[in-house]
Amino acid sequence: MAEEIATLAGGCFWCTEAAFKLLKGVLEVVPGYAGGHVPHPTYEAVCTGTTGHREAVQVRFDPEVLPYADLLRYFFAVHDPT
Repeated sequence: MAEEIATLAGGCFWCTEAAFKLLKGVLEVVPGYAGGHVPHPTYEAVCTGTTGHREAVQVRFDPEVLPYADLLRYFFAVHDPT
């Protein structure tokens, strides 16, 4: 089985984590932070908006079951970046 990893920042990682766990082909979803300048930030620090981090999820998936393009289509269906 092939595996791929996608890291997606979508605001609230709890919401996106729960949504991705419903998809067939998703093997694991790990919430965390991405893009900031503060090492090992806490949730409270990220919420202040001063760390540069955004809440994100790292999705490990089987591209034979869930192609990357479909994973992105789902992400943008459940997350409105505007």
